[in-house]
Amino acid sequence: MDPMNDIVHQEIIESFSDFFNSKNYILGPNVEKFENDYSIFNNTKFCIGTSNGLDALVLSLKSLNIGKGDEVIMPSNTFIATPLAVIHCGATPVFVEPSIETYNLDHNLLKKVLTKKTKAIIAVNLYGNPCDFTNILKFTEKNNLFLIEDNAQAQGATWNGKLTGSFGDVNAVSFYPAKNLGAYGDAGAVTTNNKNLYNKIRSLRNYGSSKKYDNEYVGHNYRIDECQAGFLSIKLKYLDLWNKQRIETSKLYFQQLSDIDDLILPTIHKSAKSVFHIFNIRTKKRDQLKKYLNENGVETLIHYPIPPHLQKCFEFLKIQKNSFPIAEELAQTSLSLPIWPGIQDDDIEYISNKIKAFFK
Repeated sequence: MDPMNDIVHQEIIESFSDFFNSKNYILGPNVEKFENDYSIFNNTKFCIGTSNGLDALVLSLKSLNIGKGDEVIMPSNTFIATPLAVIHCGATPVFVEPSIETYNLDHNLLKKVLTKKTKAIIAVNLYGNPCDFTNILKFTEKNNLFLIEDNAQAQGATWNGKLTGSFGDVNAVSFYPAKNLGAYGDAGAVTTNNKNLYNKIRSLRNYGSSKKYDNEYVGHNYRIDECQAGFLSIKLKYLDLWNKQRIETSKLYFQQLSDIDDLILPTIHKSAKSVFHIFNIRTKKRDQLKKYLNENGVETLIHYPIPPHLQKCFEFLKIQKNSFPIAEELAQTSLSLPIWPGIQDDDIEYISNKIKAFFK
């Protein structure tokens, strides 16, 4: 059994039984408890549970009145949900290359894409690794821009000791099952310290209504499920432990793989604490290595094989290939190794030995 599921198994069964018998299926006590628990965990004043991470991003943008004619800066290497949210709001995504070392937004390039239409920056804490919020915040404050965090992969990570998901005006998070804190289905949330934005997002996720049949906004049905909220409150209690286990696993990978010349390991800034949602390695022999590991019983993944600007759905943006060479190189060379709470040291040694054998 999956170690994460094993440790919470009985509590999850009891939570479902309580939910089933309660007859509170929509925005009930489980949602209220989880929102309170997660806001405390994330050191933010407010949390609003949502149906998933994409909807959390859409609500974040709409709460700031971002729409047609606005531009939103984001990294050129990110999951498709980040630009999709901007498109769904009627705004235009403006891509910026990442740092080749950390894979996160390169703050040195922000000035080059700043226009009068720029309204916000979405900083994506990719693979569980925090962005450089010191410099990003300097830029947003200087240019009067909103900051939104896409914190889908970094629950519990910190920059200079401060938790990700607490830097932005609003911050979106996903609880997709594979995340560090994952539901048993789709779920997400928005965190903020702004009470006005909190009230607006709560209404927007619920048909634009804070009072039944009284609709202030053109809203959505983007509510978190009462059942999933109950599960998440249980799993949240173990998140610090599970993140610690991911960090310990990453240390073993660093120790085992650091002497391979043709392999590039993750770079973590001295001010950052990554929670290693993904342990990403890079090599020009990525496809051959993936095939070799699979033949030897090691499953790996590619995050992400096609960068957003080259996706067919964004052809209307008219961005040519080679426009973002760093993002395209990452797409061609990145490979995600197995990492999860409870993975055994022997497993890491086996995987590492197979990688060494491949390069020999």
